[in-house]
Amino acid sequence: MERKGYNFVKVICTVVGVGLSLYVSRVHAAVTLPPEDKPLKRHFYKKIKTCANVEAFVKHQVELWWDRDKSITAKLLKLLYADCMVNGCDGSILLDGPETEKNATKNSRLDGFILIDKIKKVVEARCPGAVSCIDILMLAVRDAVHLAGAPSYPVFLGRRDGLESNAAWVDLPSPCVSWEEGYAYFKSKGLDEQDYATLLGAHTLGKTQCEYIHDRLYDFKKTQKADPTMSRLLLGKLRQLCPSSSSKKKSEEDPTVFLTDKNGDAYAFTNTYYSNVLSYDSVLGVDQQLLFNYNTSQLVLEYAEKFESFRREFTLSISRMGGLGVLTGKQGEIRKNCRLINKNNPDIK
Repeated sequence: MERKGYNFVKVICTVVGVGLSLYVSRVHAAVTLPPEDKPLKRHFYKKIKTCANVEAFVKHQVELWWDRDKSITAKLLKLLYADCMVNGCDGSILLDGPETEKNATKNSRLDGFILIDKIKKVVEARCPGAVSCIDILMLAVRDAVHLAGAPSYPVFLGRRDGLESNAAWVDLPSPCVSWEEGYAYFKSKGLDEQDYATLLGAHTLGKTQCEYIHDRLYDFKKTQKADPTMSRLLLGKLRQLCPSSSSKKKSEEDPTVFLTDKNGDAYAFTNTYYSNVLSYDSVLGVDQQLLFNYNTSQLVLEYAEKFESFRREFTLSISRMGGLGVLTGKQGEIRKNCRLINKNNPDIK
């Protein structure tokens, strides 16, 4: 089976296990998590006796929301990614304001803020001024992905909320970047190839707007043709859901499509994403690109075959992302309202 220069058989034949160098670096990463110079701890608020039951409070609210809206898992994952990968995990994505990260063009469709507000209100009523908004987001993501099918992993706590948020900081890559560009971005943040291939697996649930795949469907690399690495079956389905610009009315909103249509509306955490990459059925170009690098292609093969491998590695990679650029000790603050820094909060006197 060959597609425009990509020999699929050769890719399949590489499944002899993840490269030793990648494996060794991964073991080292696991040993050094969390960073020794950052005092994040398991049960942090219990140990310092400020909010012993915070994890139970967060879990209950997430369960109530998830029972009626399972898309919350994808929304919270995207929210966490948008926060941690820009200025570190400091809750700056939660701040309101015309020039904040929340209002950057690339973040225009973020959601999940209302649930975080609700959880914060509950926690503040029980533990005033104790738990940061970013730690609440961390816990909420863990509980939401667990409900969707991921393991419930330990969350190291003790982060504090940032005091600034700037739309100009938002440098998130496009969903149609090449493998080299996508990985370079992750590497610049301190993450490795396995983190890249594993965290992209969150695309096994959620949706995307048609605008992000229009080029793959109609004008790939300005050729006026479809992306040759997309299966003909998927291309036909997506063209029905995402009409070309010439056939779309100006008044129509940009449609959305599930990233994995096999179980998309269930918002289930599965390894379908990796099976789609192998069969050239990835909706986003950035996802299909994983097949065209030796190390990430082997991870795709491993995760597609062994769901437990993906589940286990996902918990490590999302924890590593959760340790990026954190504020601790006397840095930042514990916001009373996740949308406002304390000095701008009229409720604080």
